[in-house]
Amino acid sequence: MKIALTCSLLVSISLRSCDAFVPLSQNRAPAMQPQMSSSTDAETSSTTASASTGGFVDLEADYAAAYAKAEGSLTAAVPDEKMAAPLLHFTKEYLSANQQSFKDGGDEVNSAVSSLQRITEAIQYGLKYGTGDDKYLFGSSHKAIRGGEDAEIPIDFYAFGCNFFRSCMNTKESLVLGRENLQQAADYIAAGENVVFLANHQSEADPQVMSVCLEIAGHNQIAEDLVYVAGHKVTTDTLAIPFSMGRNLICIHSKKHIDAQPETKSLKQKQNLQAMNAMLKELKKGGTSLWVAPSGGRDRRDVESGEVPLAPFDSKTIDMFRLMGNKSKVKTHYYPLSMVTYDLCPPPDYVEAGVGEERNVRYVPVGIACGKELISEGGLEKRHVFCEAAMNSATEGYEELLKQFAEKK
Repeated sequence: MKIALTCSLLVSISLRSCDAFVPLSQNRAPAMQPQMSSSTDAETSSTTASASTGGFVDLEADYAAAYAKAEGSLTAAVPDEKMAAPLLHFTKEYLSANQQSFKDGGDEVNSAVSSLQRITEAIQYGLKYGTGDDKYLFGSSHKAIRGGEDAEIPIDFYAFGCNFFRSCMNTKESLVLGRENLQQAADYIAAGENVVFLANHQSEADPQVMSVCLEIAGHNQIAEDLVYVAGHKVTTDTLAIPFSMGRNLICIHSKKHIDAQPETKSLKQKQNLQAMNAMLKELKKGGTSLWVAPSGGRDRRDVESGEVPLAPFDSKTIDMFRLMGNKSKVKTHYYPLSMVTYDLCPPPDYVEAGVGEERNVRYVPVGIACGKELISEGGLEKRHVFCEAAMNSATEGYEELLKQFAEKK
């Protein structure tokens, strides 16, 4: 069984939501500087939602010592202060989140030593595969790198990504709602039919949250088989690259990104066609599941109320996946999926065009809610009705998650 999980930076009929540009014929790129926020960028960037979640917690002795060790290594490896600043910020955030997890009953996984090892590993992978001669470039499709003795790259990047973020999730208080609907979807997949999850998208760690929540619900294989249709940020950002290497991907360029560089427009359009053909090929196999975020981006915090409403679903994006399902000639089912992951990795309050936003990490519970199967009937004349039904159901699931989390406090 293959599952295709489509990240929300993605797809509409006009392919407007992803911004990736990845040469198909290459696996490596010339040397380049890390594509991350500079210290000046961090200072002038919009306020993140982390303040609403309690913010950073000061490091205690063991974790402060771990940070000092990381700081020494990083400044030696990355002498440019503007390049080192976001890495140091991310390191401090990650150690703080694991410190909170450890104090909340965590184990050796959350210790200062283990946490330092994981964040060091993440940065090393980012610098190795996200910059320089070994920079990894993604083609129109990408199979998760799972390592092994005979593999060209002997690293299980899927396990790496899950382990990295799992330690920051309060799994004891996390929620997986609508398990009966998830089971129904899993049964469809096992029977060789396709499933499309229409979801909201809140943080860079959403793929890892999906894996952990699916594991909680007993769907480990589905978690491993997820495939993302990815935009430029997850395939070109220095720190994001190693996490993306552990996921099955289909990479699509947005209309905005295509038009931004007219000299490469024809090449990008050709790559998009190849990507869509690859997606359709998976659907035609059957037993494929798509995770689609039809909003085209992450949910953003309302800076006045502090609340995080769901970004509206785009009917053209949903239309495209209904069309792909019909074109595959394989029975395809559609489910609304709600995700509460915002506080795990709070994004900036406003959309930032470039890669390399400042990363924040919090120790929090996460949750997903799978709604009842949506009925896909009618053609274009009913597309807005279907889109509204999907959005309303996802909103209901989201609000129920928030309600149950509030009742736990």
